[in-house]
Amino acid sequence: MDTAHFERILTARKAEIENRLAKIDTDLGRLKSADSAERAVERENDEVLEEFGQVGEGELRGIDAALDRIHAGTFGTCVKCGEPIAIERLNAVPHTPFCQACAAAH
Repeated sequence: MDTAHFERILTARKAEIENRLAKIDTDLGRLKSADSAERAVERENDEVLEEFGQVGEGELRGIDAALDRIHAGTFGTCVKCGEPIAIERLNAVPHTPFCQACAAAH
């Protein structure tokens, strides 16, 4: 398996998420409108941004763990059962720690 290929994909995705999280932080830190109706909309938007941020942070943790597995030489091996993870699954979700069977049971 070409782990360098997956390392490039994971590193690029990590940079993309970090940029998105930085934009979310900037948007959440902006001044709020004095208008109460606009403030209500801004609050709703902030909640959506915070949720996106949480999802992004979760994906970053998964990516960092996958990069650690690459460096440890265990990338592509299910962390639960020790069986190889199908290349199709890694192509779809490069940071997955589980084979298909363990992911379904997880």
